[in-house]
Amino acid sequence: MILALALAIGVIAGLRAMMAPAAISWAAHLGHIDLSGTWLAFLGYRFTPWIFTVLAAVELVTDQLPSTPSRKVPPQFGARIVLGGLSGAAIGASGGALATGAILGVVGAIIGTYGGAAARARLAAPFGRDLPAALIEDVVAIAGAYAIFSHL
Repeated sequence: MILALALAIGVIAGLRAMMAPAAISWAAHLGHIDLSGTWLAFLGYRFTPWIFTVLAAVELVTDQLPSTPSRKVPPQFGARIVLGGLSGAAIGASGGALATGAILGVVGAIIGTYGGAAARARLAAPFGRDLPAALIEDVVAIAGAYAIFSHL
């Protein structure tokens, strides 16, 4: 189950990069996962979940802007891979499989990045514009992050 959640949190990072570490940070802070004794313990510190939550909220807003670049360009894609790996590693670490969790988080981020972009494009076509599809993707990312948080 832990490894499936590590892959799933990577998919969330592929959809919305900051949503994954925000969910994991809250899980660590609230004691849903134990990261003490690992280099990922900072995710559970007092202010870390708030910082990631603000960053996730900013991302939800900026994603709607027409000037926002594609998630598939190197800086955005790289951020999704790093944050998916970080979030997957945290889930993996809680089950004694930090490296495997990191790898699955990266794989999930790649799946979420390309799959999310394709799904959003297909969903936007009937609307004739991107905004409704983007908002639906936001809901999917938030609900997915919450579901993963709830299963930790």
